[in-house]
Amino acid sequence: MCAGTVVTLLVLNYIQDNLNWGLGFGIPCVVMVFALIIFLLGTKTYRYSIKGDEESGFLRIGWVFVSSIRNWKATPSAMAFEEETRGTLPHQSSEQYKFLNKALLAPNGLKKDGKVCSLSDVEEAKAVLRLVPIWTTCLVFAIVFAQTSTFFTKQGVTMDRSISPSLDLPAASLQSFISLSIVLFIPIYDRVLVPIARALTSKPSGITMLQRIGSGMFLSVVAMIVAALVEMKRLKTAKEHGLVDLPNVTIPMSVWWLIPQYVLFGVAEAFTMVGLQEFFYDQVPSDLRSVGLSLYLSIFGVGSFLSSFLIFIIEKATGGDGRYSWFANNLNRAHLDYFYWLLAGLSAVQLVFFMYILQNLTFIIGEALYKL
Repeated sequence: MCAGTVVTLLVLNYIQDNLNWGLGFGIPCVVMVFALIIFLLGTKTYRYSIKGDEESGFLRIGWVFVSSIRNWKATPSAMAFEEETRGTLPHQSSEQYKFLNKALLAPNGLKKDGKVCSLSDVEEAKAVLRLVPIWTTCLVFAIVFAQTSTFFTKQGVTMDRSISPSLDLPAASLQSFISLSIVLFIPIYDRVLVPIARALTSKPSGITMLQRIGSGMFLSVVAMIVAALVEMKRLKTAKEHGLVDLPNVTIPMSVWWLIPQYVLFGVAEAFTMVGLQEFFYDQVPSDLRSVGLSLYLSIFGVGSFLSSFLIFIIEKATGGDGRYSWFANNLNRAHLDYFYWLLAGLSAVQLVFFMYILQNLTFIIGEALYKL
């Protein structure tokens, strides 16, 4: 997928910048039509799973939350009696989120009045609820991720992008270095880093999924620090050449200065995004795998909204009254470097909180897989 992305960024961006935007949009439109046709032709060959009488995971987990709310007045003695009646052993019911154990009681204490959740249903609901701290913590990473296709590209437009006297590199094509980094790094990770880590930790995967996610978060902090330093250099170059008030004039600074931040973020994605996808897919009931992937993808959707909201707040706080905001249309008067430093700080805080989650055993899921 990353290899296809590289070709798309290089070819389509060149067409859009140098030939025609209509053609640039038309080509992917036609390709998607063909993809849809091929998809529909293949539906007869797909395997279908036949489900039994078991309720869907949505209903099971949803009913646990509903039942626990309905029984919120249940006393500890009632809970203890219910657990004793069921013969529940102390280790069978996790201590975390014990309020969900109230779903084990029937409404009004009468089992004929309503459905009673099983212990496995309650533990499934707890497992899903444990994903919330991880999901929340990763939102800052998603905010940083949104900058790779926005402000990074905007920086590139102002810089020297000439490849030859008659050919300029489209600024948006720089995103291809993220995909290239992923393509090149994943084999290195699988064939070099994992065996080394496996020898050190005695774990089959080398490092846990959560440790992989945390490694990517650390690299995102480094990437934003590098981005801030490069932007400071760009602003200094514009000032030295008297181009501060000439936003449409190319700054005599090569666009290749931006490559390190793209590469670092590509490696960060190979750690964090792959780790998150595996983690959210693995930690939900088997019939809710698609929901787990939806939770993973929602991190980046919500993160994009939060990025827009953060930019809106900063724009209001730093602009107005004749002042240039951090995001002024004239980037030579703006201060993207301040914004990048802010994101680096937020990412560092995110990393600290994530490390706390890693060290706090109440958040470690699947002890056999994730015990540190």
